[in-house]
Amino acid sequence: MSPYLAPLLGGMLLGVAATILMIVNGRTAGISGIVGQLLNGSKWVEDAAFVLGLCLGPLAYAIVFGTFPNVQIASSGALVALAGLLVGFGTRMGSGCTSGHGIVGLARLSPRSIAATAAFLAAGVATATLMGALR
Repeated sequence: MSPYLAPLLGGMLLGVAATILMIVNGRTAGISGIVGQLLNGSKWVEDAAFVLGLCLGPLAYAIVFGTFPNVQIASSGALVALAGLLVGFGTRMGSGCTSGHGIVGLARLSPRSIAATAAFLAAGVATATLMGALR
């Protein structure tokens, strides 16, 4: 099996899920916004169903491919936690996350999402380059 098949299918599923959420509920599929609203208690059932669907993704993968995805984390738990906090801070500062801006916002040609996605990519390239240089 091609190593590109699972990411391709995952991307397609994200696009389909974002489209369905927009058509059915008129809402943008931004994960940080949905989780934030879930924690605030507004639209609890819809948001909980969306987050549960995301969490069940590895199970769906195992059903389709016969095994759970192989995930290897090469960093310490503390570094992963720090990265998670920085991502959360960045999504609040950027008024959304990669899924909201990068998938839905770009499809809608939103100038704010184009700028945010360019910033996400630039920061990712800079971080990867810096981390590669530090090894």
